[in-house]
Amino acid sequence: MRKIINPYAQSGRDSYQCFGCSPKNPIGLQLEFWKDGDGVIAKWIPRKSLEGFVNILHGGIQATLLDEIASWAVQTQCKTVGVTSSMEISYRRPVYISDGEISLRATIREAGSRMAIVDTELLGNDGKLCASAVIKYFLFNQEKASDEYFYPGADAF
Repeated sequence: MRKIINPYAQSGRDSYQCFGCSPKNPIGLQLEFWKDGDGVIAKWIPRKSLEGFVNILHGGIQATLLDEIASWAVQTQCKTVGVTSSMEISYRRPVYISDGEISLRATIREAGSRMAIVDTELLGNDGKLCASAVIKYFLFNQEKASDEYFYPGADAF
């Protein structure tokens, strides 16, 4: 397992405020990622301020977590950036905030020049599956990824 460097955090750009992964966004999720075999993983501790029902992590935050880790799988494995085209999510059991750290995993199922399909999972502290999503990403060509989205290239991670 290898920690993935966040090149956007090291860029010095004050405009980098990604809700999912910027360590500079005080209300964001501030996710960090690791390469693990053919996937990308993250560990994260839910906060009370992100609950839906009492002690349950809001479903929209769960979807955001899955979308964010899918994005990092795309960036590190498809060697470009993209935008979410669709997300089919299944909520299987509640994520209790009081249980502490959860785990996320993303694996590229299929990738072409314009589209990637990413399988994602959110596991509770007990290792049981709480939510999963199949996420389709529309991929940008290298020039657009670099020029418009500041993609630093796969080697930067």
